[in-house]
Amino acid sequence: MAHRATAAGDVLLMPSRFEPCGLNQLYALNYGTVPLVHAVGGLRDTVAPYDPFAEPDGAGTGWLFDRADGGALRDAASHALRTYRDFRESFDALARRGMEGAPERDWGAAAEAYENVLTEAKYVW
Repeated sequence: MAHRATAAGDVLLMPSRFEPCGLNQLYALNYGTVPLVHAVGGLRDTVAPYDPFAEPDGAGTGWLFDRADGGALRDAASHALRTYRDFRESFDALARRGMEGAPERDWGAAAEAYENVLTEAKYVW
């Protein structure tokens, strides 16, 4: 049910104060639901900040806010809602970029990177 709710949304809000990894924003990216997250831990590492001025149709995969306070959250949400309402093509491109990044987030790539670290560590001792 949680995956269906995430997939049905346009924006996923994650105002976590602490998030060492985070899977919900990864699910959202895969489903084309644009994440709006507090820039901490794994959220900062997996959500690229939206830049509407990059050519040809923007860059990034979501919105981040740096401070854990209501004003920063409100500002980020305002940018997200304005993009959704007034610049729908840019918003749709943002959602597509999140979905296109899915191969970078698969378990096979993560397992291969982990194996490489362990192999390198084996020869250090």
